[in-house]
Amino acid sequence: MVFINCSLLFSTAMADVFRGLNLLETLKESIESNKLADVKDAVEDLLISRINLAVVGDRGDEKAFFMNSLRGLGPGDEGAAPSPSPAASEEVAGYPNPKHPDFRLWDLPPVPTTSPFEPEGYMDRVKFLRYNAVFMTFTETPQPNSVEVFLEARSLQRQTVYFILLASVKDTEKSLEERRKASLEVLTSQGVAQPKVYLVTPLTLEKFDFPGLLEDMGKNLPEIRANALLLALPTLTSTLVSQKKDAFKALVWAAASLSGGMSAIPVPLVASMVDSSIAVRILTKAQLSLCLDDESVERLARQRGKEPARLKVLRTCALSVEVTKGEVKTRLTAAEKDLATVSSKLLEMAMPRHARSASRSFTAMLQALNGAIDEMAADAEKIVSAALEERK
Repeated sequence: MVFINCSLLFSTAMADVFRGLNLLETLKESIESNKLADVKDAVEDLLISRINLAVVGDRGDEKAFFMNSLRGLGPGDEGAAPSPSPAASEEVAGYPNPKHPDFRLWDLPPVPTTSPFEPEGYMDRVKFLRYNAVFMTFTETPQPNSVEVFLEARSLQRQTVYFILLASVKDTEKSLEERRKASLEVLTSQGVAQPKVYLVTPLTLEKFDFPGLLEDMGKNLPEIRANALLLALPTLTSTLVSQKKDAFKALVWAAASLSGGMSAIPVPLVASMVDSSIAVRILTKAQLSLCLDDESVERLARQRGKEPARLKVLRTCALSVEVTKGEVKTRLTAAEKDLATVSSKLLEMAMPRHARSASRSFTAMLQALNGAIDEMAADAEKIVSAALEERK
């Protein structure tokens, strides 16, 4: 009975991972073909993948709040976009993410309201096509020239341009829906086929249409960019935490496959050194992505009016508090010992064909890191739930 459960455990874990990134299909092919160099490149791409998002619109409070919330920042936090913006009216301003340097937000000047208007001129001036996605923001209805820019982008096969209606604190749900309806009428009248307007509350992105916007972006962006966005965004909802967990498990699968390849090299300690090094990188990125570090938890508590200590105590996994090489090595060693008690024949049957030559190293890393990711994600879900509780 124990042997059957172990086999099911590995099969289930692999099935869960393959539901993650489609990129794993490429990884699987590379692993099957023994192309470890390709696997290593893919792991690096997943760990260091750049994404540039641009936000077009009037430089008011709502736009600043939106850009800050996308980076998990509040108005008074270091690195937050100020309002009013100090940038000149025609200037493009860049705002890096303090925790994820490969994620950059760009504050683009509003589209001119002058007539006649050439959308190509504006797009060239702000380098519109260099951004992975562009948010066309407004607080009333989209102005005609902004729609012209959108249509020009679509004519160039750019699908990652989105109209966003930013809500202010004084808006009611009824007034916002009326404004959305009016905006859709404007877009339709200017020839936008199947227009879509996302309603977003800048200070509470988990509400209204922002989750749906992320879902659409995930379909439209190249997978590596969608993954970069997913990992860089703050943990806004439990759903987002779950998606991050799946993404990291995909990364763990790739790293474990690399580990299996490295362990076949007859050089003492090479595999274990590589395993712990890549494991530390993955888990450090996971801690930051899941917003489990002290600074992120304190910032979230401040934004949601909670006591920081109340959220911090919810972190029961040591790696949620701090990722250390010692803790990672302890987990890898424990996983190796666990595997030593399992029949080698059963282990071989449970593992994919390409990993059998180094199944123990592969499985130890997969087991140790997946367990850590599960624990860290559980902590993140508890913190998100507590932070989003309505004040009594």
